[in-house]
Amino acid sequence: MRSNRIRTTVLGATALLAALSLTACGADNSNSESSKAGAAAPVANTIDKQATSQPESPSRPRSATPKAGATEAPVTNSGTKTSGSGSGTTKHTAPPARTDANKAGTTDGTATSSTKTATCTGGNTRTSVSKVTRPINHLLLTVTNTGNRTCNAYYAPKLRFDDAQAVFQILEDSKPQAVVTLNPGESAYASIGLTGEPGDGPAPRKATHLQVNFAGRSNVGSTGSPAQLNLPANTVWDDNGFVTYWQTEMSDALQY
Repeated sequence: MRSNRIRTTVLGATALLAALSLTACGADNSNSESSKAGAAAPVANTIDKQATSQPESPSRPRSATPKAGATEAPVTNSGTKTSGSGSGTTKHTAPPARTDANKAGTTDGTATSSTKTATCTGGNTRTSVSKVTRPINHLLLTVTNTGNRTCNAYYAPKLRFDDAQAVFQILEDSKPQAVVTLNPGESAYASIGLTGEPGDGPAPRKATHLQVNFAGRSNVGSTGSPAQLNLPANTVWDDNGFVTYWQTEMSDALQY
């Protein structure tokens, strides 16, 4: 009986040890499978990361990235310039050519021929002659600028009665202080003393026409076309008569 009890006890202990061994193996296998499953997860994550971080395909060229601090491109002949920074292009219109308002006519500031002062001649003036009551034996010569620019009436008119060979004498005492300048529309005057003192020299002669020649700046000969005038009726003259210089005022001319 006692031996049977001992055998039963040994068998029970053996069975218990076998059960414990089986439990331990199951736990080890379970831990091993779990370890394997856990180890596979990072691999999958690694593959996903590699897939998302793959470089772009060579067939798609990358756009050039502008360099920081790029300087401005020089102005081209077309009047535009390109900015080196940013993705766009900015166009700047070239400034207009500079002009100087103080210069008239030419680039160096000198006057053009249309603004230069001309010489008064028969071509740019209208000349008339009329009889006056005071002083007696006098005629009044009037010249008016009919041109489109200023002209100078230099010195005195050079007169010829009819077909006289000599120019009528000029009264030097009537010389003004400055050259007479006429703007368009303005007039100058000269008086003609037809005769000298009675009985002084040849007898007076009748005249019907008067030729008026104009002096130039140098007063050598005459310049331009002359004016041909009809004299008032019963005009007589002699060699002692005179003509004054051109004057700006009628009264200045008639005082001689």
